[in-house]
Amino acid sequence: MCTVCGCGDDDADRRPPEPAHRHAHDHAHGHHHDHEHGHDHDHAHAAEGTHDYGAGIAGVHVPGLSPERIVRIERDILSKNAEYAGANRARLKQRGIFALNLVSSPGSGKTSLLVRTIESLVSRHPIVVIEGDQQTSNDADRIRATGAPAVQVNTGKGCHLDAHMVGHALDELDPVRGSLLFIENVGNLVCPAAFDLGEAHKVVVLSVTEGEDKPLKYPDMFAAADLMLLNKSDLLPYLDFDLSACMANALRVNPGLQILTVSARTGEGVMAWLAWIEANAARAFAAAPPARAG
Repeated sequence: MCTVCGCGDDDADRRPPEPAHRHAHDHAHGHHHDHEHGHDHDHAHAAEGTHDYGAGIAGVHVPGLSPERIVRIERDILSKNAEYAGANRARLKQRGIFALNLVSSPGSGKTSLLVRTIESLVSRHPIVVIEGDQQTSNDADRIRATGAPAVQVNTGKGCHLDAHMVGHALDELDPVRGSLLFIENVGNLVCPAAFDLGEAHKVVVLSVTEGEDKPLKYPDMFAAADLMLLNKSDLLPYLDFDLSACMANALRVNPGLQILTVSARTGEGVMAWLAWIEANAARAFAAAPPARAG
């Protein structure tokens, strides 16, 4: 299992991929990519627009390895991921693309909230989406129904996206300047906290059905996020959920965390969420270098 998070494939000692190799692949959609980038990762296409990248750079297993070896591999994994994340971030900034990494546990309503968000913003911004799940293309299909292009990344046994996978998906999507990029990570409040994808901000979605102690149970995720969306607020009258205690717990972990209460179903608080996106995107677009002529 992976030294970082416990996910991976069945290879006993898989190392991070080497950088700076040419990667060319044909897609079932009828177009061809031949890019010079730092990705050297074979993958199979499970379905049109769906990619099985396995465990990405985090597929290192620990049975039989010494603690020292495990620590060394973990450092290599995170260091390699940081390289890919830095390349993604530079690429996004150069092209004036604002990226958000949406993280949560399964069942938080993250996809429903994302669908509502896209429907509200698609007339004002080009939008592309990277969907991460272990299996199926269900969420990407829901996103595509809004009209936004989406790539589904199936991680197999992997329990998070990494920057290497996101780089491949960016090749596929090729977003235009001024786009909003939403990365919906695999449902998991542990492992995605450790993996920078090159995004501008992590946004953690916590539903009120999960309990107000989640920020204390999973502090790394809430410490890594810039914004917490408390979703399913329409259920508050029917639950024994202490909203104030949840916010206090989150701020105890991360005093700088911004918090919004929203409902993907009723739309409560969604305007504040959209305003947060617009304000931060405007700053990112303004900071981007001028577009190159031609």
